[in-house]
Amino acid sequence: MRSTGVRPPEGRADRGKKMTAEELRRLYFDFFTSRGHTLVQGASLIPQEDSTILFTPAGMQPLVPYLLGEKHPGGSRLVDIQKCIRTGDIEEVGDPTHLTFFEMLGNWSLGDYFKREAIEWSFEFLTGREWLGFDPGLLSVTVFAGDGQVPPDDEAASIWEDMGVPPERIHFLGRKDNWWGPTGATGPCGPDTEMFIDTGRPPCGPRCMPGCGCGKYFEIWNDVFMQYRKTSDGDFVSLEQRNVDTGMGVERTVAMMNGCTSVFEVPVFQPLLGRLEELTGAGAGGTGDRVRSLRIISDHIRTATHILGDDQGVPPSNLDRGYVLRRLIRLAIRHGRKLGIEDPFTRDLAGLVIETESDDHPELARNREFVLSELHQEEQRFESTLQSGLREFEKLLPNLLRNPAATVPGRVAFKLYDTYGFPVEFTAELASEHGLKVDMEGYGKAFDKHRELSRQGGGGKFKGGLADNSEMVTRLHTATHLLHQALREVLGDHVEQKGSNITEKRLRFDFSHPEAMTGEEIRAVEVRVNEIIEADLPVVCEEKLLEEALEEGAIGLFRSRYGDMVKVYSIGSFSTEICGGPHVARTGELGHFRILKEKSSSGGVRRIRAVLE
Repeated sequence: MRSTGVRPPEGRADRGKKMTAEELRRLYFDFFTSRGHTLVQGASLIPQEDSTILFTPAGMQPLVPYLLGEKHPGGSRLVDIQKCIRTGDIEEVGDPTHLTFFEMLGNWSLGDYFKREAIEWSFEFLTGREWLGFDPGLLSVTVFAGDGQVPPDDEAASIWEDMGVPPERIHFLGRKDNWWGPTGATGPCGPDTEMFIDTGRPPCGPRCMPGCGCGKYFEIWNDVFMQYRKTSDGDFVSLEQRNVDTGMGVERTVAMMNGCTSVFEVPVFQPLLGRLEELTGAGAGGTGDRVRSLRIISDHIRTATHILGDDQGVPPSNLDRGYVLRRLIRLAIRHGRKLGIEDPFTRDLAGLVIETESDDHPELARNREFVLSELHQEEQRFESTLQSGLREFEKLLPNLLRNPAATVPGRVAFKLYDTYGFPVEFTAELASEHGLKVDMEGYGKAFDKHRELSRQGGGGKFKGGLADNSEMVTRLHTATHLLHQALREVLGDHVEQKGSNITEKRLRFDFSHPEAMTGEEIRAVEVRVNEIIEADLPVVCEEKLLEEALEEGAIGLFRSRYGDMVKVYSIGSFSTEICGGPHVARTGELGHFRILKEKSSSGGVRRIRAVLE
């Protein structure tokens, strides 16, 4: 597709070599493995060891235990590439730089090197002729300005000056821009330094600088210096093990190296935008709103495809991850309608994503049918939702327009969501078209109440599905291994764990199965689990190479989050699974197993609640 952006003027300094994403990944891995880093596999988009987040937002998230001092099998220097999803700035998608799904290259020091080596290597990889070859004159950086809790990062600024970056291109910014906080309420954190490439566009004004958002400066790399741990009291204490976490955005870097003015000009988006041109009967040009809609559709369908196509993929729903996924899909459809696309199109675009990216992400091909089926069903559901929600909004509109506050009450917006499945984002968009606003605070209160009612008796999201490591949780966690294998024996080998949630009172286990279990099947599973408990089998843990464990028949459903070495728990000859959670020593410690309920969780996924008595 022909770029619609402005290229840098003739005679500008070199913006680096032209390079594909595959070439960038290879070069990055070569650079850091030659400097003693072990190449490790990225984790799933669906976090298994962090209860505080819905999707993996950065390369650091799967490595938190090692950042806190646990020894990594790969050593103290690591390099990887991580699939990431961030929706906190979803409203910015459509501008030149923001994506909800992206890939992040990272190199890691776990108590090994620190600021000087990290900055020196960043500078070398960016500007070295055998590496990316950016002209140093195009490089600007930001560092942490400090605040009342943490001092300014003068050390990082001094190292950049040693690299030849002049002080006028070293900018001190606050916590919003140059601080990497923990992904949850507590955890490792610290100041960062970010690297920007000058695109050649004119400045937006006298205060134009990296981070101002005008597009002149394009961020491509971020070095985080984890010096602190945020405590539950909100204090920042020094970490005994100081770490380095860096992140280089693949899409952004490829865009800069190929003279693009937007991440949407990189090759991965071209099949999607080309197909959208065909569907809308027009080129990629047009008004700003049109371009923004094209970009939003491309981004959101790509993200939805990766969520569904992940080996731990979740279907659309009205809570948590499923709600985020549903929102992305429905926003894409909504923007498709704005461009005049009336027929179903999400499966078509998802097929292009799978075709384009499955070489680098083979899980997309493995889960192709699930991806396409869920998108087809969601598009059908949304068509009905859209029509009923639109009709209801139109009924309400005359009264809303008479409201002197020109506001849609939060309870009304929530009723549209709760009764008709109409997303509040769409209500806000329709309201805006008529000069109205939505009371989002009121909507949020109504939604929070709905969330709590939905979760009564069901628990929240826990670390690795566990509320804690108490004795009862440990017993119930061990019981999930027995339940999993018993389900496979009774129902068939197609059964795979899709999630679990364990409190001191009960276990909840989600598994793949196309239909409701019969009463006879439920009783057979109960009997089989209790037979293994009564047999008082030993629960044995061994550390093995991942490939060795899989070859020996261990069930490994969350492969994308494993390292080279894994823990394998064997329960006699009955069950063998790769797992990192707590377990009892013998099955006889568990007590009597009883299934309380079996029901649907989502399309093709069933849910069992059970207890130990």
